[in-house]
Amino acid sequence: MAAKGKGNRENQVYSNRVVRSEFDKNWRIVITGSGYFVYIAKRNNAQVTVLLTTGAEKLITFNKGGKVFVGSGGVSHYTKPHWVKNL
Repeated sequence: MAAKGKGNRENQVYSNRVVRSEFDKNWRIVITGSGYFVYIAKRNNAQVTVLLTTGAEKLITFNKGGKVFVGSGGVSHYTKPHWVKNL
């Protein structure tokens, strides 16, 4: 069931269609040895807005400790749970 205002709850997913991601100020960044950038939510309601190759724009919200792994070629992995809202 969707949390009011947050969008639909999703489990761990990945996408290879991300053109651009904009993270709010509630993230810290770590770079892995394999070249992934890992964004870790510092607070509840940390948000990232993504633009997909389809032109769709989504607002993704995480609780504290949620992670987004960003690789090359538009690949992104999102940990569970997170909430997604179409913009």
